[in-house]
Amino acid sequence: MSASHLGQPMIDLGRNADFIAAYPNQPCLVLHDLQHHPLFQPAALADLADRLPASHIEHALGKVPVNQDPANTRIAPLSPGEVVRGIADNGCWMVMKKVEHDPAYAALLDECLGALAPIIGARTGEHRRAEAFIFVSAPDSVTPFHMDPEHNILLQIAGAKTMHVYPQTDLSIVPQLAHEAFHRGAHRNLPHRPEFDAQAQAFVLIPGKAVHVPVKAPHWVHNGPVPSISFSITWRSDASDAEARLHRVNHRLRKLGLTPAAVGASPGMDAAKVRLHRNVKNATGAVRRLLGKERERTAY
Repeated sequence: MSASHLGQPMIDLGRNADFIAAYPNQPCLVLHDLQHHPLFQPAALADLADRLPASHIEHALGKVPVNQDPANTRIAPLSPGEVVRGIADNGCWMVMKKVEHDPAYAALLDECLGALAPIIGARTGEHRRAEAFIFVSAPDSVTPFHMDPEHNILLQIAGAKTMHVYPQTDLSIVPQLAHEAFHRGAHRNLPHRPEFDAQAQAFVLIPGKAVHVPVKAPHWVHNGPVPSISFSITWRSDASDAEARLHRVNHRLRKLGLTPAAVGASPGMDAAKVRLHRNVKNATGAVRRLLGKERERTAY
């Protein structure tokens, strides 16, 4: 029986003082009670993998270097359901994306975020565009060094893994140009150098433990000696959207021959850039709507 069936939240803020202190800018361990939930039993996950759209599935062979070039990714000739059913022996790594499109997983995502909402809302604005991901990994798999644009908590359900998390604002690890490229569609994988590791925090995850990963904090993951199941809950906020806007504005300024200040170097300038980007986007949207109405009018 799950904790929610007993009237207790799956993620209890009363047990997570570290998250309250760390959110949104620092990684930390989070405690949860999802490890026995029926939605994460292997049969349920295989069934989910079989019915999700192909666009919601990504899988590959999992024994790869931390510095993996995405162009060299190798894929096993297996269906998503076969990957889950044979994960103990097939050497694969798989992510099921946007599983909240399934009503049962959507309800679970809403329950988890509802428990965290008081802290999220107070620090970064009301959460929105929430998504959930499920990772199924063979023994000794590696998720290469990369970054993600969302607030993220990765909850370990079965097996064990170690997540190595690096500072999200260190431009010696992810240069400003790489941030700007990321927001123009560059691949999430990043170059990794051994000297980065002096700044990493290693979080050992076992069932019942999770890790909060700040927006754009680079990280990589090494799975333990048995198959792993993890559930990732992600969301966007005023803060994450502003960070993305800043890098897009900086890219535009660079194209004009300017050298923009790094994000965070001048909070006042950052705020002005966010307002400018938002106003331009709103104005552009208004013009497009007006032109659309005008085309409709003249079509008759």
